[in-house]
Amino acid sequence: MHKQESMIFKNIPALLSEALVTRGYAAPTPVQAAVLETEAEGRDLIVSAQTGSGKTVAFGLAIAADLLDDNGMALPAEAPLALVIAPTRELALQVSRELSWLYESTGARVTTCVGGMNPSLERRALARGAQIVVGTPGRLRDHLERGVLDLRALAAVILDEADEMLDMGFREDLEELLDATPQERRTLLFSATMPKPIVALARRYQRDALRISTVEENRGHGDISYQAVAIAPSDIEHAVVNLLRFHEAETAILFCATRDNVRHLHASLIERGFAAVALSGEHSQNERNQALQALRDRRARVCVATDVAARGIDLPGLSLVIHVEIPRDAEALQHRSGRTGRAGKKGTAILLVPYPRRRRVESMLRGARIAAEWITPPSADEIRSADSERLLTRLLAPTEIADEDRALASRLLAERSPEEIAAALVQVHRAALPEPEDLLPENGAPGPRAPRDGFEGSAWFRLNMGRRQNADPRWILPLLCRRGHVSRTDIGAIRITANETLFEVQQAAAARFLSMVRSPANESDDDVEIVPIEGQPREAARHNRRNADNPGSGPSRPHRPKPSHGAGERGADARGARHPGRKPGGNKKHGRPR
Repeated sequence: MHKQESMIFKNIPALLSEALVTRGYAAPTPVQAAVLETEAEGRDLIVSAQTGSGKTVAFGLAIAADLLDDNGMALPAEAPLALVIAPTRELALQVSRELSWLYESTGARVTTCVGGMNPSLERRALARGAQIVVGTPGRLRDHLERGVLDLRALAAVILDEADEMLDMGFREDLEELLDATPQERRTLLFSATMPKPIVALARRYQRDALRISTVEENRGHGDISYQAVAIAPSDIEHAVVNLLRFHEAETAILFCATRDNVRHLHASLIERGFAAVALSGEHSQNERNQALQALRDRRARVCVATDVAARGIDLPGLSLVIHVEIPRDAEALQHRSGRTGRAGKKGTAILLVPYPRRRRVESMLRGARIAAEWITPPSADEIRSADSERLLTRLLAPTEIADEDRALASRLLAERSPEEIAAALVQVHRAALPEPEDLLPENGAPGPRAPRDGFEGSAWFRLNMGRRQNADPRWILPLLCRRGHVSRTDIGAIRITANETLFEVQQAAAARFLSMVRSPANESDDDVEIVPIEGQPREAARHNRRNADNPGSGPSRPHRPKPSHGAGERGADARGARHPGRKPGGNKKHGRPR
């Protein structure tokens, strides 16, 4: 069986083949198979491959002939024979780990040189000799200029994620390193994308390079399921909580745009009871190492990170990526999402999209040829149902019971009934889980929802303006506070429909609010009409439909208003009400806010 599996990897030394089989490789990935083809032997390569495609093992196999003798053992080396340059510490360390197990039985030594580590230890390791050196551009350049890193014997140079290194400003470092290498060395350039600067770099430092591309036409990872959630901006943090609770992923990573946002979201998740760590530019290398180790040994299950801080992270159990803030472009979207869906495992990438930015995200997805499913965020009821199924599966799974556990179970059965013990077990399980959040109904539509704190028994009112009149909570909320002489905290949900807006007022403030909006001193010529409604919004909607079927059975519909409190009114919906996201402005034709 071993020999049969190892034969799938062609044109590689036996010791490397055995290492792959031991590691669980049954067949090469497309990029690994491509670099092993006969036409690729001994040549410079330009490889377009997505993150997570197995490219580290691919270039490890591609340079085997430059490192090993005819017996498959490492060639003696007083100076490095291969140099791998990566954009970040994490990626360099990951590459070093992969190459170490791949070449372990050949006797080849791998030395890592990255910023944030002890340079004296690195210098000693280089002095002892290593066949392969892996490092970041800045640290490698520093060792080169100090005369510690000797590149004169180099047979192969690998630039991993070359596009990212240029984006991060490492062009001068790369050029200095490459200029110090022998003219006859091989150059293998791996890059997810091929922008013009990469093409120029290849033209300058490569000879007759073979172009290999394993990027699929749809460009999206085949093992990643993309989903998008349109949501009110004020509900984004609540949606993050519910998505984490619904999926209960072994490991999840949440992407934010800035270190401040990372800090805020991380603190919020810790407060809610999630085992979370943070990665951003403000963390030291020691803090980053501790955070990644906590994720690897399962002491933490959620990582909140910025784009740059997360580059090179390889977490085997990572199955969920949440784009808390929208990526800057399609390439960033794929780099972020590529943290999951690796090595044949399935992953899920979810974009949280504020309503006003939905069109931009749809355009980005079309440009990346990614078919994302638009979904609603999981509700509290859906999460509790999933919790119950997971608990049943866990409790009913076969397991070995130790004698001391049987003794404890007997004591419990002597004191309580089986039903009471089972119920207590369920309660203990649920108590350890963060509570899901109540989210606003999609698009502001009326729907069943538990009353929020302080709004039990609230009163509902109708305002005779809706989406067709460009109603927007940003100016509706201050208008209601001014007319009703109440504060923002007295106003609850604001639900905007086509021709009217329904809103709730705290029970304690409802009588005062109604008295003030009916007061003659509050009369105005702006045609704004506020009236109370009976019951909840759904009952009011049914009442409106009956009136529409029987015009004489109810009060006449107010004429379309021409509000004077349009673009000039400002303010935010303090309770996160949904709204269509229109920006205030002038409509010259109708004279209404747009």
